[in-house]
Amino acid sequence: MRPMSANDNNPKVVDLNQRSAAATLGEKPAEALTQVRMHALKRLTALATTLFENTDDALFDLASKADNNTIQAQYFDGMREVRKKRQQIESRFQEQLSRQFVDFLAGRGIAVKAENSNGEVSLTLVENTELEESLAVASMVAKTENRLQRVLFAINQRLSHISNQRVEDTNSPVGPAAVGQAFRLASGELEVELPVRLIIYKLFDRYVMGGLDQFYDELNALLVHAGVLPQIRANVPRRPGGAASSSPQRPGEPVPGSVPGMESTEAAAGYLPVDAAAAELQANLYSSLRALLATRRGDGDGAAVAAGYVPATYNPNVVPLNPAEILSALSILQTQSLSMQQSAVESAQVALRVKEELLGQAGKLRGEDGANVSGADEDTIDLVGMLFEYILQDRNLPAQMQALLGRLQIPFLKVALLDKHLFARRTHPARVLLDSLAQACVGWSEESDRDRRLYDKVKEIVELLLKDFEDDLGIFDRVRIDFEAFAETNKRRADLAEQRASEATRGREKLLEARRTAAREIMQRVENRTMPEMIRNLLSRPWANYLVLVLLRQGENSDEWRHALRFADELVWSVQPKQNAAERERLSAVLPQLEKTLRHGLATVAFDENDVRRLMHQLNVLYKALLQPAAPTAVTEVPMLDLTDPLPATSQEAGDTVMSAIQEEEPVSLPQESVEERWIQAVRELKVGTWIEFLDEQGSKERAKLSWISPISSKYLFVNRKGLKVADRTLMQLASDLAESRITILEEVPLFDRALDAIVERLKSTHAAKAATPAVAVAAPN
Repeated sequence: MRPMSANDNNPKVVDLNQRSAAATLGEKPAEALTQVRMHALKRLTALATTLFENTDDALFDLASKADNNTIQAQYFDGMREVRKKRQQIESRFQEQLSRQFVDFLAGRGIAVKAENSNGEVSLTLVENTELEESLAVASMVAKTENRLQRVLFAINQRLSHISNQRVEDTNSPVGPAAVGQAFRLASGELEVELPVRLIIYKLFDRYVMGGLDQFYDELNALLVHAGVLPQIRANVPRRPGGAASSSPQRPGEPVPGSVPGMESTEAAAGYLPVDAAAAELQANLYSSLRALLATRRGDGDGAAVAAGYVPATYNPNVVPLNPAEILSALSILQTQSLSMQQSAVESAQVALRVKEELLGQAGKLRGEDGANVSGADEDTIDLVGMLFEYILQDRNLPAQMQALLGRLQIPFLKVALLDKHLFARRTHPARVLLDSLAQACVGWSEESDRDRRLYDKVKEIVELLLKDFEDDLGIFDRVRIDFEAFAETNKRRADLAEQRASEATRGREKLLEARRTAAREIMQRVENRTMPEMIRNLLSRPWANYLVLVLLRQGENSDEWRHALRFADELVWSVQPKQNAAERERLSAVLPQLEKTLRHGLATVAFDENDVRRLMHQLNVLYKALLQPAAPTAVTEVPMLDLTDPLPATSQEAGDTVMSAIQEEEPVSLPQESVEERWIQAVRELKVGTWIEFLDEQGSKERAKLSWISPISSKYLFVNRKGLKVADRTLMQLASDLAESRITILEEVPLFDRALDAIVERLKSTHAAKAATPAVAVAAPN
């Protein structure tokens, strides 16, 4: 070992021997990747071993606390199954990890869903167990990716360098997604109940995902030692759910436009990237707001009070509160509000008193009767007050959610005083969090949230901020990441239910349309035509069902559809009286093909074989009579096969349904002339994803999202926040409901943006009213 020199700690001095060895290895990507694979297999297998060493104890502990024998038996069965297949699962876990490295080198991503024969993910066949597993794995992967963004970014960059391909969390062979998917496939060997499987996933999250920190640090160190991008800086590009700053900042360097004394606020808060033009618009809007607030403060009259300005009692002999004093007073009020449970009305009343209570509390801290604040701080206090006044009146939010979000006024006032970018930048983490909460609450109703999952989550976040937020703006980003992971999990469930609802509706409409088409074709051939009743029943029941199946499977342009209609035409012709030998000869020629086609169609609709034989016997009797040289002058009637009684009930009902479908036209809709064009146009402009509030005759309200517009019937399908069908309406029904205020279209613009626009308009109208007042006063004496 060589003696340490003074240059060892000098970052400008490079050890050429060390650099040469590292560079040599770094230039051998295959060798570097082999080292990564070997280390990954070793460390991840060790983590899996730790998991299984703790699984037995965890399941035994749960079994001992089980509420009943059935649940206890599930846990004991799970223990035995894990013991029996542990070695097999560990082996398959290693195999799957190795296979993912092979796929990675081949440029293939991580396969996470089974596909059907058409290459499309089959959602209609997903079982509840598979859905729960998928959600459990996706949740732990998302949580781990967010927690370890920086180290993952560095690993991805280094793997990109040595593999000559773009590496992200989704295709990395060592990323949380790869690890989670490998274990999911490996644990598929376990034959256990769903609750036991989910517990095993929770243990996997704790012992394997929770141990990835050290593994990734070791992996980065290994690659650095191998000379792979040793000087890389982990400046993580911002993405949804991320927590890192989007651009590097040198220590001590002020953020452009930051508040003096708050230079590190923006970097700590972690702003999301934003379009430059949008940022400029926001800055201009904020400038207009400040100017209007200053004007209103200068007016100090009744009009200003009407605009929401309650002037603070000013005493020139009292020094205005400094930021620390204001924040201290707000922290006390924040603690007091933690124990308060308020309705929306009560929250609105509190919102109007915040400034008064703040000044009173600050005065107590000073030992004085009152306190002053600077003009700029007063504007900020008033602006936050107007923001929350708007929230507590926002029709997009249900009243219960208004009350919950209204409790955040004091934390947001602290944010606004700490960081002036809250109103100037859409990407401010506190602002993004508020918008995310509001967006999730748009579709909330007590009916759609019977388990109170969303309500309790929002309440948890509100109380967390009231309890823990002092001056660390990073808490808003951490809370947002957690909430977005929660929302994404619920969205996956809702999306699946929504897709099933739309597919079911689409299927019903296709079936109804096929029945109508089949019924019309049959009616064209049997209506006002003389024929044996047996033939009429044959066409209007089993053959109509066959037409429906052909339409659904092959479509109207298929040969099968044309052949089926040709058979109906030939069958009708075949039972008409034959006037001469040529017609009888032709009938003899077509009968074999008619019988073949009829047998095929009846078999397709599962017509009972005994009934088929009876039907064929009756047809033979009929055709023998028709083929007699002395042709009858009227349609030959034979003892009719009762196609009503011998048929299975389902076939009979199906036939009746098909023929009745021709009468099931679209429900009578209002004539277009009875509804104003503006309401019709408003409905036409609705986009999929728009939220609507329905008001029924009893005054009950239900919120639903436009999920799908039928290309067949042009009906609008609406689902609730869980993806379950709420209603379907025609365009004219919706236009009429809109005109009669039975539905309300909720706005899609983010809450914060809507609030700021409303505040600007409010201040402008107040300023305009103030400007017009002198003219009215002069005119009055005349």
